[in-house]
Amino acid sequence: MQERERIAVLGGGSWATALVKILSENGAEVHWWLRNEEDVQHLRQYGHNPRYLSGVSFHLEQVLPSNDIKETVASANWVILAVPAAFVQQALSALDQNAFEGKTLVSAIKGMIPGENILITDFLEEHYRVPAEHQCVIAGPCHAEEVALEKQSYLTIGSHDLTRAEEFCGLLRNRYVSANPLQDIDGVEYCAVLKNIIALACGIAHGLNYGDNFQAVMVSNAMEEIERFLHAIMPRPRNLTGSAYLGDLLVTAYSQFSRNRTFGNMIGRGYTVKSAQFEMNMVAEGYYAVQSINELNKRLQVDMPIVSAVYRILYERISPGVEIQILKTKFK
Repeated sequence: MQERERIAVLGGGSWATALVKILSENGAEVHWWLRNEEDVQHLRQYGHNPRYLSGVSFHLEQVLPSNDIKETVASANWVILAVPAAFVQQALSALDQNAFEGKTLVSAIKGMIPGENILITDFLEEHYRVPAEHQCVIAGPCHAEEVALEKQSYLTIGSHDLTRAEEFCGLLRNRYVSANPLQDIDGVEYCAVLKNIIALACGIAHGLNYGDNFQAVMVSNAMEEIERFLHAIMPRPRNLTGSAYLGDLLVTAYSQFSRNRTFGNMIGRGYTVKSAQFEMNMVAEGYYAVQSINELNKRLQVDMPIVSAVYRILYERISPGVEIQILKTKFK
């Protein structure tokens, strides 16, 4: 009898919950780290996450919740990071530099390390000695809420090691999830960061009562912006119309489930950043990501009018209406 894969999932949010659902239903033994002890006890007693996707039930002989991150990581040979980028350093602070030795790290995070302005994979290599070829990233287009409803979903697994990526794809595939490997791990990771910023911009425009016509033009211009940035920071041939790039951008920019679009919509309707964050009670990765991309672009000097506009709205408190009016004159 084949031994079950042992997989650690770090994080208690909706995306972590969706991944635990997929992996455990596919037969893996999932060790699930949640920061809050009350959530762990609730899971053990009732078999569901009390905070996110609470309609999803888990079989506790396959899903083992814990708030001991050292024990969780030590129990698995695959480790999936699914905490917001802004809290990665805090979440991993209890682990020593060799905690991930011999394991494959999979980032399900669509953001960058604030302050350091580096990708999650680079952070893991620099701070935890995880070789680049031992890492994968999960890209969409895919929303956790639709996974919970078992609607047909598509994932892309980026990695320098295609064999490793394909192996992880095999752990994810089922009747409602398709997964494909891709070697452009850096492009996929940067695109995942950028699409959240673009979704913020689309939400801001929607909050200002701009319609679908304008938002379609914004997304079209955004793809050109993303292409310029990727060419400047990580030049290589890539098909940006693929689902990991354009597909992920579209679902994040337009979906009712997109927290970045929702956050942007609130900003467009006049909320302050703090009031929008308080009301959402969820992290919109694009808020932190736009600061990191803005810092990187001081060196790269790429023409990025949409990203720059979002940065000025969120961090320099420039009127959303003024910034969108300026963007209108630049779009083609």
